[in-house]
Amino acid sequence: MLKYILRRLLHMIPVILIISIVIFGIVKMAPGDPVGTNLDPKATAEQRAAERARLGLDKPLPVQYWNWLTRSVKGDFGDSYIYKKPVSDVVPNFIWNSFLLNIVDFILAFLISIPIGIICAVKQYSKTDNFWTVFSIIGISMPSFFFGLLLIYIFSVKLNAFPINGMVTPGKNAAGWAHIKDVMHHIFLPALVLVIGSMASLVRYTRTSMLEVINQDYIRTARSKGLSEKVVIYKHAFRNALIPIMTIIGFWIPGLFSGAVILETTFVWPGIGNVMMDAISARDYNLIMALNMFFALLTLLGNLLADIGYALVDPRIKVE
Repeated sequence: MLKYILRRLLHMIPVILIISIVIFGIVKMAPGDPVGTNLDPKATAEQRAAERARLGLDKPLPVQYWNWLTRSVKGDFGDSYIYKKPVSDVVPNFIWNSFLLNIVDFILAFLISIPIGIICAVKQYSKTDNFWTVFSIIGISMPSFFFGLLLIYIFSVKLNAFPINGMVTPGKNAAGWAHIKDVMHHIFLPALVLVIGSMASLVRYTRTSMLEVINQDYIRTARSKGLSEKVVIYKHAFRNALIPIMTIIGFWIPGLFSGAVILETTFVWPGIGNVMMDAISARDYNLIMALNMFFALLTLLGNLLADIGYALVDPRIKVE
């Protein structure tokens, strides 16, 4: 297994390289540049040309990419044009804010959705199953930003129960438990939107996977041996049903961050979603590249974790 993991990690290097080339080309082909962010709108053509030269934007694209790549492999992703400091100092703080929001979503959605999906499969076509089927369809169909705006209108505008935006109350320099409660108060609505959206998908996937398993011959054989229904479902059926679910979870991990971009903008949550939107608006090339490479690396690692999960869940799967 260790050799397989090391081999997969080595295979990621050319994949990351190709992804970086594609993203760099797309970013550079987009209209506009960051010169307008750094200069006064009334700047002369000579001043703009000097600024482009200072940022290295006057060089051919292959040269620009090579300069970015040689710096990046050393951990230097350049300076952010809008934050006026190194990208390596900007990104980590916002990543942790997004991680906090998404880890709440991941844990709650997983703990709630898996048991519900199992119950729906065991009690197929019951009222419980029908309710969660409708819930899943609505949750998958409804855009997260629309649901977020709906919750803001109900809980923030009408009931004034939760703050509309941000991570902490402005001007409130709370510490310790008071700070934790303040963050929990602000995180409730955006986390609720993410959890409901994640539950909608995961309940559906779990139900479908369980239904495929519990109709197999070996499950009927286990029941005929006199095993209790609890042992049949949770020891024999659920373990095999986890295999396709592991694939979903593997790709779900990077999707938590990339999918929260619009939601973070809706709730003005200080995460990488807001940073990405600001970077795109200002054509902050260095920041855009760093964030996209983070998403790409997270996707590859999620895929690797899914493959490792296969072997852990099902011993029949051998890594060659």
